[in-house]
Amino acid sequence: MTQTVLGIDPGSVKAGYALVDGTGSVLCAGIEPIGTLLEKVREVTTGQPVACLAIGKGTRSRDVARALGGLGLPAVFVDEYETSRRARELYFTEHPPRGWRRLIPLGMQLPPRPIDDYAAILIARTYLAGAGDGRSK
Repeated sequence: MTQTVLGIDPGSVKAGYALVDGTGSVLCAGIEPIGTLLEKVREVTTGQPVACLAIGKGTRSRDVARALGGLGLPAVFVDEYETSRRARELYFTEHPPRGWRRLIPLGMQLPPRPIDDYAAILIARTYLAGAGDGRSK
């Protein structure tokens, strides 16, 4: 059986979350205000065997880990190096530009919405790939 991980991309006002199974498939993902993140995480993990929270080691990561401590899941901090750039690439892979926008290099474009959920997907996948050895609790 593969392990399922909840990736969290913490921020000051909102956080991306993504429930990712051991194969890297996304079971659910979204963006939630920090104030309601605990309730949302409880909702998406109910009935799911989640191995741990893979939290991006960045803005407010320790605060978010403390806030989610009531879930009883171990928290592991994962390096977020280049996560924003990779999240943008993942977004455009799933939502290629259309019309005249397809003529503009992707590196010069910004997604039309926040992509914290895509960053959370990448954080979970990084953890699952074992790239975070040296991760700290």
